[in-house]
Amino acid sequence: MVNDPVPARVHAAVKHTLLGLIDHALEAGWSLLGACRVLQIDARRVQRWWLRRDVQQLADARPGGSVNQLMPGEVEAILGLFDAWGEKDRSHRRLAHRGSYTDTFWASPSTVRRVMFEADKHFHPLPRPGKSKRRPFPSWADYTINSIWIFDTTHFTACGMAVLIIEDLVSRKWLTHVVSAEETHTQVRLGFEQALDTEDLLEAALERADELGVRLDPNLDDGVSPILLAVSDNGSQMIAGSTRKFMAMVAIAQHFGRPSTPTDYPEDLVIPRIVDHCWSTR
Repeated sequence: MVNDPVPARVHAAVKHTLLGLIDHALEAGWSLLGACRVLQIDARRVQRWWLRRDVQQLADARPGGSVNQLMPGEVEAILGLFDAWGEKDRSHRRLAHRGSYTDTFWASPSTVRRVMFEADKHFHPLPRPGKSKRRPFPSWADYTINSIWIFDTTHFTACGMAVLIIEDLVSRKWLTHVVSAEETHTQVRLGFEQALDTEDLLEAALERADELGVRLDPNLDDGVSPILLAVSDNGSQMIAGSTRKFMAMVAIAQHFGRPSTPTDYPEDLVIPRIVDHCWSTR
């Protein structure tokens, strides 16, 4: 006779023995409840054991197992999506989002990263761009007054205004500025017209443009060179087609720095902010 109730967790062999006793009692005419009362075990527990015995899973699973554990098919789906989109997404977060909206799998980014780590799959970083060299100024552009002009735009975000500033590189003279709510080639043209007129270079620029004709090669030193060099970054108003046409009309050559390379502009090429200029002239 069993005196103590069956523990909460027992080995598969103990379960198999208890089920055998219950089967023998049922064959002898006992009821399930009567047999369970004698063995001090809950009848619903015996019924669950019967179902697990049919599929040969009487052994208890590891304690603490997650009910949301990935199925083998989901792991294969994650690895398959990595093979197809890993070179484009390059992130376990993007891969997890792609799996959800393509209805391929549903897993958190941390789960996707763990699956990839266990499968020894890793994202490859993009190759670094090759180092380029800064393009020097043309040989005809000597460091004299009214030979190299620099221009840029300062923004006043609070009032939504932009100020185009033109300055002489050598003398650091503030040639002109144009205040406008827009930032287009129109402001560039107006600013250079004012600067040329202020420096008495407008007529000479038009005459030099007639001598150059349609050929305006800033890197060619053939005795008939542009009147000056305009240095700027790659802003949309600087590289616009209308700006290039205007610069050709007044015999001004343009020089641009490399995109996303602020080191192309040393301290002597950086136009001071208009606020600093106003403070220095007070």
